[in-house]
Amino acid sequence: MAVYTHLGAEDLARLIGEYDVGDLVMAKGIAEGVSNSNWLVETTGSGNSGTRFILTLYERRIDYADLPYFLALLDHLAGKGCPVPRTMHDRSGASWRMVEGKAAALIEFLPGVSPTRPTPAQARAVGAVLANLHLAAQDFPHTRANAMDFSASAAILETCGADALATIDAGLPAMIAEAHAAAALDLTALPVSQTHVDLFPDNVLMLGDRVTGLIDFYFACTGPMVLDLAVTHAAWCFDGANAYRADCGAALVEGYQSVRRLTPEERALFADVAKGACLRFVASRAEDWLDTPDDALVTRKDPMQFARRWQFYDQHGAGLLAG
Repeated sequence: MAVYTHLGAEDLARLIGEYDVGDLVMAKGIAEGVSNSNWLVETTGSGNSGTRFILTLYERRIDYADLPYFLALLDHLAGKGCPVPRTMHDRSGASWRMVEGKAAALIEFLPGVSPTRPTPAQARAVGAVLANLHLAAQDFPHTRANAMDFSASAAILETCGADALATIDAGLPAMIAEAHAAAALDLTALPVSQTHVDLFPDNVLMLGDRVTGLIDFYFACTGPMVLDLAVTHAAWCFDGANAYRADCGAALVEGYQSVRRLTPEERALFADVAKGACLRFVASRAEDWLDTPDDALVTRKDPMQFARRWQFYDQHGAGLLAG
């Protein structure tokens, strides 16, 4: 989440007035993240609409043709009891609107705090919720291809170029060949559903050990469920120094399998899928690092964090799901 486009108070009030959520009381820009402009919005409320929302203005890496998929998926999962925010529809019934030439959506605000150093109990809870999401989404009537699949990662790194990547870190150019190797993996035998594929701790809201919200579904797609688990594993199971936290790793997988058992094919490919998942974030973070203006209200994220996690899965991943 971030703020790239600035809307004045009158613009925000006019936009909120298109929804049956009461009058605008407050709107505060959210600085974290790299892809969209976001505001925390408070209103006077109306009926059962609530009074707090997230307003998103879609800036990057999103095709507006995909918005019906993203927003309908939220409503589908919320209807199945998953802890995801509802999409607020405007007075005409539309789930999104155009503002300043960009698409905007108003999403229900959910309570909770994102963990900064997840505990094993929290990791287990997230694993179970992720498996429930996969099962709940299997009858979702729409599909979407993964725009950030392993082939896309390789293409992004190629486009960045070895010279530019080396300005970030001397170790980054070597990731180009590894991304091409990941793109050659055959994942067609793996079971699929609708997947989040961006479930970092800051996209999970918790109260204690209970998950109260999964947010930021704007990379969601139809794809292998084990890829979603691998992304979550890579995002949740390392400390600030990139050391693997075996307690969280085991708890996350245990929580997932308490709801849905992994197939032998998923277990066999987990390490390679996790490496590919890491390369996706190496690529996107490198691209963002090179493209983000110095004066943007955005915190750059280090692509080498996931290059080092890639190295862990390369060296130790084969034994993670043994047994």
